Amino acid sequence: MMGTLTRFSKGDFEEDWLLLASGGFSQVFQVRHKRWRTVYVVKCFPGLQQAPTLDRATLDFLNEEAGKMEKVKFQHVVSVYGLCDSPAGIVMEHMAGGSLEKALPTHRMTWQLKSRIIQETSLGMNFLHGLNPPLLHLNLKPGNILLDTHMHVKISDFGLFKWMEVSSGLPYIERSALSNSLGYVAPEMLLQSSAPPGIKCDVYSFGIVMWEVLTQKRAFAGVSMETVIVGVAAGKHPCLDLIGDDCPGECLQMVNVMKRCWDQQPKRRPNFTDISAELDILLSLIQSPVVNLKKEHLSRKTSLRPSFSGSGESNKDGCPLSQGMSSLAGEKDKDLFHSSLQNVVENLESFVISEEATENRPDFLHCLVADGNLEQVAVLLRQGADVNGKTPCGYTALILAVQKRSLEMVSLLLQHGADPSTPDNDGWTPLHFVTQNGDDRIARLLLDHKAEVDAQELDGWTPLHLASQNNFESVVRLLLSRQADPNIQESEGRTALHVAAYYGQVKLAKMLTSQGADVEKRQKNHRTALHVAVEKGKFRVVQSLLKNRAAVNCLDQNLCTPLHLAVLKGKYLTCEMLIRYGANVDLSTDKGWTPLHLASLKGHVEIISLLVGNYAQVNARGSLGWTPLHLAMRYSEEHVASELLRQGADPNAAENSAWTPLHLAVQRGSLPGTVSLLEYKADVNSKNKSGWTPAHLAVLKGNLPMIQTLLQAGALLEMEDDTGCTLLQLAMRSQKQNIVDFLQGQKSSEADSMSPEV
Repeated sequence: MMGTLTRFSKGDFEEDWLLLASGGFSQVFQVRHKRWRTVYVVKCFPGLQQAPTLDRATLDFLNEEAGKMEKVKFQHVVSVYGLCDSPAGIVMEHMAGGSLEKALPTHRMTWQLKSRIIQETSLGMNFLHGLNPPLLHLNLKPGNILLDTHMHVKISDFGLFKWMEVSSGLPYIERSALSNSLGYVAPEMLLQSSAPPGIKCDVYSFGIVMWEVLTQKRAFAGVSMETVIVGVAAGKHPCLDLIGDDCPGECLQMVNVMKRCWDQQPKRRPNFTDISAELDILLSLIQSPVVNLKKEHLSRKTSLRPSFSGSGESNKDGCPLSQGMSSLAGEKDKDLFHSSLQNVVENLESFVISEEATENRPDFLHCLVADGNLEQVAVLLRQGADVNGKTPCGYTALILAVQKRSLEMVSLLLQHGADPSTPDNDGWTPLHFVTQNGDDRIARLLLDHKAEVDAQELDGWTPLHLASQNNFESVVRLLLSRQADPNIQESEGRTALHVAAYYGQVKLAKMLTSQGADVEKRQKNHRTALHVAVEKGKFRVVQSLLKNRAAVNCLDQNLCTPLHLAVLKGKYLTCEMLIRYGANVDLSTDKGWTPLHLASLKGHVEIISLLVGNYAQVNARGSLGWTPLHLAMRYSEEHVASELLRQGADPNAAENSAWTPLHLAVQRGSLPGTVSLLEYKADVNSKNKSGWTPAHLAVLKGNLPMIQTLLQAGALLEMEDDTGCTLLQLAMRSQKQNIVDFLQGQKSSEADSMSPEV
């Protein structure tokens, strides 16, 4: 031990050192401590190992630098545990998620995740710069920003500036060039300023890192070192057009922060105290609740098998024809094929069929059935053709006859022993195909011959599911009369009633419920037929289900009731009917959203009035403590918030980060919304968790009319945020000169008004 700095040697660790990264001046290994059974990272410096003649003063200096790093303990900074003697290196915390450099090109990051990574990086840098004296990084880049398994940030390689210098024996710029880090170097360093590097060099690097996170691209990729040096020194920056068009407004504000960070003049760059405070606000907003209830989706069910052709044509999976049929007719000579086939059939009764021909009889039979030749099929069947033989895709002759809607052919095949329940390779029986084309005569014939009424194909669909989807009332009636079970569920848990509700088949829904369909049966997502009908906007089906005593307050897997779905769709009449049948207007989803939250989010003013008129709680708390008024101020038009205020919404309700609706209105730049809130006695000097008042936000946004409005309403000029920053000081730090001039004028006027009369 050297003070608190632990000394390690290679023997303290297990032998299998895993190389994680290797650069020009260092190597990074993953190791496991023998006694502690804990994984660490050792960053080694071969240059130090190869220079055993380092003087004592240099070694003491490096130890002192490492000691500073070891004392740093912060949530977003990698912990340093000590020094390794052989090989020479620093023992650090292991981060299982790897580096941000590796994650950016391989992960699809949401804007929320990108914003959080940027914010956590700024917090780590703010901590390092806040030490006394500040601990500079001077090599901030995605490769030195590490992630845990949950994609949270810790900054690595801080304080290694002198270690790298001693190990490599090269000046800063040369080291940066050889380690491919020139794109992150501040222009004043490239211009070889005589001044030593300062904290604003890290701010510049952070600006480039922000761009790379927002775009998930490498800055200056494919550009030569000489071009980078000349371009950066001349004030060139990465292209802003590469930031996606789907970038939310808060991320666009982050772009403004980024541009200030990479300003060519160091004095104009913000410090990390200001950066982290501003990013904290933007992150709070981008993490704000977004309501995205899952929509109901059902693809129309059809057989995906190709139709069978009796003309001798082949298809991709070889379904129609066998090799035996191909020997009779080539693909290019259909007439010859039919002629040959006719001769074979005419001579069947006086012809002893060879073993090879016998094997191919099902193919002849399928082809004749597909051609609709009843006479020839009868002849072939009398000769003992296998009536239940299958094509490669599983079609029987009976399935082909059903597809052709030939009642006579179906009857003939059944008389000769065709099995009415034999499925194809997808589990479709002849009855499934009947319910796809709606021929109730063939359906009756199949059922009379003991076809399985509740047969399920591979996805669990029964003939009743298909008939309900396709709105074949006569077939549904027939199936139910033959004891088809209306409560069988397919693979996603849907019954025939769910299917009828999805497609708005109101007559079928009534028929199914009258024959025992369970209106409370739930899909895998726990939605009932009522949920489905409401979500798809099928008003008459909703009405029918409610009359059949469907549970109006049933919950799906996200704890959504049918009323939640009706509100989200903006269906006023459906909402009114659900409430009339007893819908609870205050039930919350798993995120805490009541129907009133959703109406406020979507701006459905009439539904807001309907809900409040039925005693909905106007100040209900949802996700992150947001009220309906918060959602209205954040996402909807001003008249929506005005309606909520008129209905008694609290203008001073604060969500979990202490944002009031007035904060959101100012951040959004909504002057009418701000005025409405002030008219309803919103507290103009309320603070959020960062100590920012609405006026602070207006200054940050550079919104002079908003500042004037807030000051007229009683905003205090000398109100300080948590960092002790007044409105004027914030305007100065944010370089909003027009705001600075205005506030200085206000301060002078205020001082004059308080002077005693002469």
